[in-house]
Amino acid sequence: MQTRTLGRTGRPVSIIGLGTWQLGSGWGDIHSPAADILDASLRAGVTFFDTADGYGDGASERAIGAWRAGLSDEVRAGITVATKMGRRAEQVPENYVLANFRAWTDRSRENLRMDTLDLVQLHCPPTSVYADDAVFDSLDRLVAEGAIAAYGVSVETVEEALTAIARPRVASVQIILNAFRLKPLERVLPAALAAGVGIIARVPLASGLLSGRYDHDTTFAADDHRSFNRHGERFDRGETFSGVDYDEGVEAAREFSQLAASAGLAPATAALAWLIQQPGVTAAIPGARSVAQAEANAAAASVPPLGAEFDAAVRDLYDRRIRAGVHASW
Repeated sequence: MQTRTLGRTGRPVSIIGLGTWQLGSGWGDIHSPAADILDASLRAGVTFFDTADGYGDGASERAIGAWRAGLSDEVRAGITVATKMGRRAEQVPENYVLANFRAWTDRSRENLRMDTLDLVQLHCPPTSVYADDAVFDSLDRLVAEGAIAAYGVSVETVEEALTAIARPRVASVQIILNAFRLKPLERVLPAALAAGVGIIARVPLASGLLSGRYDHDTTFAADDHRSFNRHGERFDRGETFSGVDYDEGVEAAREFSQLAASAGLAPATAALAWLIQQPGVTAAIPGARSVAQAEANAAAASVPPLGAEFDAAVRDLYDRRIRAGVHASW
């Protein structure tokens, strides 16, 4: 598994990581125990694990903490755990203050069984937070106190990402980026490269659309966000299917599956491989609800360069079928 330096953290991380929202809640049932999914990812070379204090109200963090505690000191030293904070509180700028940051990070440190958190990211806060100097002074304070080693942000929009990248000590930006969400390629990735900021690509399979496994009649569990947040009922609409209309996404995914087949790849493998081959992407963090899925995700790291023709076909598909519905929104 190839590694890249995660921006200003200075830490090497695997180019395919593991997103662990599903280990907490919001994706229906998982099909393998959390520890088995984490073990399978590690065996496949994954060294980067992304979680949040709000995933199952800390359940995802606690699962990782228990699993991590069973690893040898040498193995623990080689993995990076990134968490996020802020979404358990009311989403108003006034909540993004040092006292809350201390309380939130102390809870995550306990959940993860870590004295110092590797990376803490603001979890898609209100837009005005990114421009608030006091917020970042408080994060600097947590670094100085040893509660966190580095901090980054998770954003919804390109403009939020660019504001964060301009901050001198923001280590990384996590943003939705996949074959159905190309806007960050235009300005965010070049700006991050120039500034030395890591880019963590989340929702890399467009909530599973790019796996090619869904059709117009597919249903999802009631506790799966793909059922209850299609129109932004609970949080930002872009977090579900990347904001793409589901039926249009199914048709676009069929085209993408044909493109993947022409390269001799499964659709999800092609989508992840294309993504991590984009200049400026540090790591992609697909989720996995089974051991087999974790192993398949990691295998995308070994795909040879897909080339200019494949890349052009992805961009053409986006322009024809996706751009009009999402490009102006995020």
